[in-house]
Amino acid sequence: MLIAVLTLGGAFLAFYLVAYAMGWTPPIPCGTGDCATVQSSRYAWIGPVPVAGIGLGGYIALFALSIAGLQGPFASSRVTAFLLFGGALSGVLFSAYLTYIEAAVLQAWCRYCVASAILISIVFLATLPELKRMRGSRGSSP
Repeated sequence: MLIAVLTLGGAFLAFYLVAYAMGWTPPIPCGTGDCATVQSSRYAWIGPVPVAGIGLGGYIALFALSIAGLQGPFASSRVTAFLLFGGALSGVLFSAYLTYIEAAVLQAWCRYCVASAILISIVFLATLPELKRMRGSRGSSP
C-alpha cells in the first residue's frame, strides 16, 4: 500500500510537469533552484515526448502493479514482485541519469525533479521486500 500511495503522489507531480511542458499551465514557480533552465533544456524531451511524460507513465504503471499486488492471486505472484522491483529499479536508474544531467551538464536544479528523484528512490526501497517474494515457490506465480 505504501508503494501505491507514493506512486500516486509521483504521478501527480509528473503530471504537473507534463502540463507545464505541454503549455497547459503558466510558468513553474520555483522558489529554489532553476526549474526554467532544466525544463527548457534539450534534455527535457526525448523526441516528441517530455521526460516528465515518461515519468508519468512509469508512476502509473507502478501504481497499477502495486494495487494489483494487493489483490487475490497477484498478492503472492512472483511476476508482480519482479515487475514492481524492476520498474522501480528502472525509475531510479533513469532518475539518477537525469540528476547527473542537472548537476554536471546543466548545473541547474529543478526542485520538482529532485522531489521526483527522492520519491522514486523511496519507492525503490519499498520494493526491496519484493526480492523475497521473487525467490518464493515457483507454483505461486499466475
